[in-house]
Amino acid sequence: MSGPQRVPAGDDRPAGAPGGAPGHLPAGAADGTSEHLPAGAADGTPGRRPADTADDTPGGRPPRRSGLRNPERAVRGLGAGTLSLEALVLVLAIQPIRVVGGDLGGAAIGVVVALAVAAVLLAGMMRRPWAWPAGTALQGLLMLAGLLHWSLFVLGVVFALVWAYALHVRRVILG
Repeated sequence: MSGPQRVPAGDDRPAGAPGGAPGHLPAGAADGTSEHLPAGAADGTPGRRPADTADDTPGGRPPRRSGLRNPERAVRGLGAGTLSLEALVLVLAIQPIRVVGGDLGGAAIGVVVALAVAAVLLAGMMRRPWAWPAGTALQGLLMLAGLLHWSLFVLGVVFALVWAYALHVRRVILG
């Protein structure tokens, strides 16, 4: 900008001062050429901040930030939500399977209810380190329940894919 800079009313910072303390100018701004530097560029290189240096992580890449306040909690919520939805679908699928599919006896209904209860219990235990592998095992058990009825295998495949995506998101966010 050439010429005087406008400062909003009530702002006691001098013109050209970044969001920092009043009177603070970034490196290279003493001569009035601070337009090419982003806020926070103290080393004088345009477009880079000290936190973005390549020495922060192995491999020379800057660290990945998810932007979440508490990434662990968000990932636990994803896992718990997935397992809760699975439990709900399992319980609600009992009657349509009996009406349409026919051969869903008492033992098969007991297995479906047991899997749904296990999913709810695992959803509540997502803080434990063994909960994610146990959720993976639960998906395998649901596919194995496909021996009782083919539709349970289909549900097992669908929820195994959803669980695989949740594991992928967990790996991307938490590393």
